[in-house]
Amino acid sequence: MPLKSCCIYSTGVFSVLFLILGIALVLLHVFPHVLQSFVTKEVVLKNGTEAFEAWEKPPAPIYMQFYFFNVTNPLEILDGEKPAVVEIGPYTYREYRPMEQVNFQDNGTKVSAVNTKTYIFVRNMSRGPESDLIRTINIPAMTVMERVKDDSLLANLISSYMSGTDLGLFTTRTVGELLWGYEDTLLTFVQIMMPDLDNVFGLFYKSNASNDGEYVFFTGQQNYKDFARVDTWNGKSSLNWWSSDECNMINGTNGAAFHPVITKTDVLYIFSSDLCRSIYGLYEYDVTVKGIPGYRFIPPSKVFANMSVNPANAGFCVPAGNCMASGLLNVSSCKQGAPIIMSSPHFYQADEKFPQDVFGMKPKKEQHQTIIDIHPLTGIILQAAKRLQINVYVEKLSRFNQTGNVRTVVFPVVYLNESVVIDDTSVLKLRTVVIEQEVMVNIPFILIGLGIILGAIFMILICRQKVPESTAAERQPLLTS
Repeated sequence: MPLKSCCIYSTGVFSVLFLILGIALVLLHVFPHVLQSFVTKEVVLKNGTEAFEAWEKPPAPIYMQFYFFNVTNPLEILDGEKPAVVEIGPYTYREYRPMEQVNFQDNGTKVSAVNTKTYIFVRNMSRGPESDLIRTINIPAMTVMERVKDDSLLANLISSYMSGTDLGLFTTRTVGELLWGYEDTLLTFVQIMMPDLDNVFGLFYKSNASNDGEYVFFTGQQNYKDFARVDTWNGKSSLNWWSSDECNMINGTNGAAFHPVITKTDVLYIFSSDLCRSIYGLYEYDVTVKGIPGYRFIPPSKVFANMSVNPANAGFCVPAGNCMASGLLNVSSCKQGAPIIMSSPHFYQADEKFPQDVFGMKPKKEQHQTIIDIHPLTGIILQAAKRLQINVYVEKLSRFNQTGNVRTVVFPVVYLNESVVIDDTSVLKLRTVVIEQEVMVNIPFILIGLGIILGAIFMILICRQKVPESTAAERQPLLTS
C-alpha cells in the first residue's frame, strides 16, 4: 500500500509540475525566443552560410515582364482629344541578378558588391517577338523640347530640324528598340549643344548585362535587423535629387533580401534605384505560398501620396513646391532631365483624374499593386512582384508645332512586372524549418496536455483508492452481527 500510494501521489506531483512548467513556457515564450535566437545567428552575410549563398546567387527564377501602351489615335490627340491606348504584352525576360565583386569590410560587418542584371528574352512566355512594333510618345523629342522650350533660338532651330526630318510627338519602334536602345537622329543632332545627352535612347538602355553601381551592405553580424541593409550606394549614404534630407535618405535593403524574425508591426524599407528613392511596405494579411505560411507586405498609398496627404513627401516636389498629385513621382531630376513620371500600373492608387485622362486605363489591385510575401521567421521572400509604370509628361509647347493642340496629360508608355516565386528546393528546406518551429512552439502545450492527463489519472486513482475503504466500512456491522 505505501508503494501504491507513493505512485499515486507522484502522478499528482508530476501533473502539477508539467502544468506549471508548460504555462510558464507559454507565458515566457521560451522556445520561440530560442528558435529566433538561433535563426538570427545563422542568417548573416558570411561565407558558408545558406543566407549568403541565396543572397549572392538567388536560386528562384526571376522574370521581368513589360506591357506597352500602344497609341491608337495619334492625330486626334494632336487635335486636343483624349488619348486612347491599348495594352500590349507581356514581353517576358528571364532576369539573372548575381552579386559580383563581393568584398567583405570592417571585420565582416559590411560587404560591398555590384548587382549585375542580365535579361534573356523568353519567347514562349511573351505575346510576340521583340520585333513587334509599338506606337508611343517620342520620349527623346519630348525631352529635348522640354529642355529648350524657354530658349527661343534653340527652340526654333530644333523645331525646324524636326519638321525637316518628319519627327513628331509620336514614334513607332520595336519592343527591343524601346527597351534596350536605338540611335536617335534628334539626339544626335542636338548632342553638340547638349553634350550631356546620349544619342542612344532606350527605356532600359545600358541596363542589360550591367549594374546600377556599387552597394555596401550591412551583413547582420552585429544586429540581425541590419541584415542586407544598404549602407552606401555609389559611395554615398544619401541622395541629392530631392529637396529634403528625409526624402534623400537611403533606407532599407535593395529589395532582394530582408532580415529574419519579421513581425506584423514591422516596416520594411526598400531602396529602389529605379525610383531614385526609398519606399516602405506595411503588413496587409497572412498568405500561404507553396504550403509555406507568410506575411504579405505592400506599399500603402501614403508612400506616393501628395504632400497635402503626406507632408513627409514634400521633399519629392522638385523643384521645391512643384508638387504632383497623389500616386505620381516626377523622376526627371535623376533621368537626365527627361520628363519621366513614375506611377503604379494603370495609375492604381493615383488621383482618379489620371486614369480618367486616358482611354484604356483599368486599375486593379490584384494585377497592379506591388507585393512582397515573406516567411516571417527566416525573412526569406516567398513571392514578390514589383510593378511600376513609366509615363511621360506631355504638354503643348508654343514654340513647337509638333505638339499641336495636345492636352496636358501624364501619358502612359509601359509598365513592368518584376516577379519571383520561391523555388521548390528552397521550399523543401523551409518546410523543415516550419515543422521544427511548430514542434518547438507546441512543446509547452504538450507539457500542459500531459499535466492535464496525469491530473485526470491522479483523480481517478484517488477515487478508486477511496471506494474500497468506504465499502468495507459499510459491510463491517454485518460481519459482527
